[in-house]
Formats: sequence, C-alpha cells, structure tokens
Amino acid sequence: MEYNIDSKSREVSNVPGACPTYWLTRFLILRLLGVIYAVAFLVAINQIVPLIGEDGLLPVGTYLERVGNALGSTGAGFARLPSLFWFAHSDATLLTAAWIGLALSCVVVAGFANVPLMAVLWLLYMSFVHVGQEWYGYGWEIQLLETGFLAIFLCPLLDPRPFPKHAPPVPIIGLFRWLIFRIMFGAGLIKIHGDEAWRDGTALYYHFETQPLPGPLSRWFHFLPRAVLKTGVWFNHLAELVAPWFIFWPRLARHIAGSVIVLFQMTLIFSGNLSFLNWLTILPALACFDDGFWSRLLPRPLVSRAETANARAEPSRPMLVTSWSVAALIALLSIPSVLNMLSPRQIMNTSFDPLDLVNTYGAFGSVGRERLNVVFEGTMDQTPDDNADWKPYRYKGLPVALDQRPPQVAPYQLRLDWQMWFAAMSSPEQYPWTLNLVWKLLHNDPGAVSLFADNPFASAPPRYIRAVLYRYTFAPPGNAEGLWWNRERVGNVWLPALSADDPRLVEFVKRYWSPRKGPWLPSLRTRKGSGG
Repeated sequence: MEYNIDSKSREVSNVPGACPTYWLTRFLILRLLGVIYAVAFLVAINQIVPLIGEDGLLPVGTYLERVGNALGSTGAGFARLPSLFWFAHSDATLLTAAWIGLALSCVVVAGFANVPLMAVLWLLYMSFVHVGQEWYGYGWEIQLLETGFLAIFLCPLLDPRPFPKHAPPVPIIGLFRWLIFRIMFGAGLIKIHGDEAWRDGTALYYHFETQPLPGPLSRWFHFLPRAVLKTGVWFNHLAELVAPWFIFWPRLARHIAGSVIVLFQMTLIFSGNLSFLNWLTILPALACFDDGFWSRLLPRPLVSRAETANARAEPSRPMLVTSWSVAALIALLSIPSVLNMLSPRQIMNTSFDPLDLVNTYGAFGSVGRERLNVVFEGTMDQTPDDNADWKPYRYKGLPVALDQRPPQVAPYQLRLDWQMWFAAMSSPEQYPWTLNLVWKLLHNDPGAVSLFADNPFASAPPRYIRAVLYRYTFAPPGNAEGLWWNRERVGNVWLPALSADDPRLVEFVKRYWSPRKGPWLPSLRTRKGSGG
C-alpha cells in the first residue's frame, strides 16, 4: 500500500498504486543545507586569514608549494587536491570566496536553488577544504562536500523556485538515504571496533566531560545516574547499528528509523558542541520522510504549495537520466567505502577520490578517560619561572577559567580550539604550528590574538610565552565555590617559556617558512574524526 496527499485535507490517504512524493522533503533538505553552508562560510570569513592566510599559522601558499614539490608538479598537486586556490590564494582572494559562498548560501536559505548555484557552493567549499590543512581535517568537511554534491542533482537545471515544475528525482532521494546509512552504520562499527567502553556500555561515563568542546548542558549529562548513561550507550547503538537497516524498508519502518536518527542527533546537539556535524547528519535523514509525513507537521500554506506543484508537475527525461547516472557513479565509488566498513581494520573519515564524492565516516571510535588542555600563558616578568605573574590566553570554547560555564558554540566551529584539543593529547613536535602561534603572540599579531577570547597583553606584548598542560574535570553542580571545573597541572610545561629573541624559536620560524626545508607536511587524504 502506498500513500499520497489528499489535496482537500492534511491527512494522508491510502491510494492504491500511488507513489510517495518528495516536494517538501526537497524543500527542507535544500533549506537546511543552505544554513549549514552559510555557517561554514561564516567560519571561513572570521578565521581563514589568521589560519591559512599569507601570514597565517599554516600559510596556504607555503602548503601548496610543498604539495607541488612532494607530488612532482603543480598539476599533480591540483589533481590530488582540486581547489580554486591553486590559481590565486591571497588574503583578499580567500575572503572574497568566503563572502561569495555566504551570499549564495543565503540565497538557498531564502528558497532559491538550481544546479549552477549548488555547484558553485560545492566548488567553493571544496576549494577551502582541500587547502585548509589541519584546520579543515575533519570528517564533517568531506561529509558536507558529499552532501552538497548530491544536492546539485536534487534541483532543476535552471529553475530556482522553491517548487519548480520538475519533481525531485527519486534516485537522488535514494542516494541521500544511502549516505545516511553509511554515516550512521560506519559510526556504529567504528565504536564497536575501537573501544571496550562502547562494548560494555561505559563510554558515556567519560564522553561528556572529555569531548572536544563541552556545551552548557554537558555537565548535567555527565552527572546523570550511571544507569541512565549506560542506557544512552545502548540508544547510541540502536541509532547507529540498528536503525540504518530500516532506512530502505517500507514507509512506516523508514519513518521510524529516520525519527530515531534525528532524535539521536538532537540529543548530541544539546549535549555538546560538535560543530555543524549533527545538523549535517540530520540532513540526509530527512530523505526518510515523504510529503505525507511532512504534511502533518508543516504550515498549511507550504503544504498547499507542494500540492499545487505536484498537480502541475512535468516529467523531465534529462533530469531522470542524469539522476540515474549519478546513482550509478555513486554505486561504483561506494565499493571502497563498503569494504572499509566491513574490514576489522576500519578507518574513519577518509575520502577515496579527489573530489570527495563518496567517503567513509565515523566519530568517537575511542573515548578519552581524562580531559587534558594546553593553556598558553604570558608574563612581563624578567624571570619566567613558576613564581612569575602568568596570565592565560582564554580560548573561546575550551575551558581555561574554572568558574566559566562552557559556551554554546555549535553549529559554529572554533578551529583553533578543536586543534588544541587534539594537541593536548600529543606533543609540540606533532603540532609544530603551535610554535608559530607562540611567535605571533609574542608580537601581539592581531590575527593570532583574534582566535582567542581576549588578549591579556593588549597594551604591549608579553616578554615570555609558555604552554602548560592541565587535567580538567567537571566540578559537581551546586559546589560552594560556584566552579564549573577543577584542574591540576600535568608534568612541567607543554612548551617552555620562550621570548621573541630566543634563538631556538627564531631558528624554527625561519625553517618553518621554507617550502623545501619545512619539517611538516600533513596527510593529503586522512582526516580527523570527532574524538577519534
């Protein structure tokens, strides 16, 4: 039995032989994608220059030259990492591309989308991802590219109206379902493969406290009864390992599976700050629902417009042929992703083709048992020992002050904060750009300082900068001091006290800028996972 919308009521009527329609589904997918693109380009507008600009922490020009040298030529570099910024990458070029992306994203949010518009958004964001280095080395970046690529073919070629004359192509709706299956099932498998805490149900004893950027409600989640936290782990497995298999079932099962996935993602949204990952994951899950479902939830005028468009719809053979061709391409490119999911050595958040059309995903394959945090501190004192007056540089999201409640940041992303969460579990040798950051803080570089919440040395740069490693734990709610965090120092220092004329730092900075002698070239394809 299939379903259709009764044009005289908001109820779903049983109509033998009728096929479900997806006008409202397409409307919602494209609007949400426009919002996510807008947030992503806004992040670039605010952070791209201090991160990869001409005088950034990881300058894009130096990176592209190193990639070209490593692969043998600029052409080979472009083939491996396609990006418009191979042709020009000045600060003005980076910002212009980000502003164009934001403007076009707002057009999509307003309700207008067609093939050229969605293709330009995809191309612009891919250009940032492929030269963004560590700052764009996260699974949701390639997930946005794969999602954005599919969305190109959800639209008519030229007609940008919210309800054009051509219906959404069903093969593309199916590809969105295939995407959400791989996202969820891959994330579930990586947990089962990766950490005993996911297998014995104890992962949430630690997760809310040790996740990259806790949110305002994370402490409340952390102190829930252990039985509730264990139940949360089983709900995680239900959403990631069981629900995906029902995405391809008949209507009722598909709706239940989609609802479980969306509810799970909403829980993650409230419990932490995972950038736009959760909103982006909700997007393909919307393809589980048809117009009969949305007609019960959305405003009547919007439902009426979908009904009218469906009644006047004209078939488009080119659109259908294109959608089936894309489906065949995705099926072929999915083979490495499927083999990876079935492998006992499963990897997460990796692309298998230069355009990131089909990727493998996963999040929190392992759960940290303690929260470590690197805090940069400066002093004006002559002697930089522990008795000096050290003032911390507060992050915008990571904890520093013990009485500061974790802020709500997501879907926005604080890229420095995320990288410093990873760096705290490693050494400065693995994150050499942190020395470049110290150099810039010693000179009160406006771009570098803008990545922090404030500048404790606004009038004059500090004489010394050091980085100290701390272990943070949530303070129990209602404590007498009104604290959100407790902390203890770990070891001596993560980075020793350095001055602007320290020969070690000066020599490093000189070497760091050399494309041929530089000590560091990140992986071209592997990306970080949330907590992975």
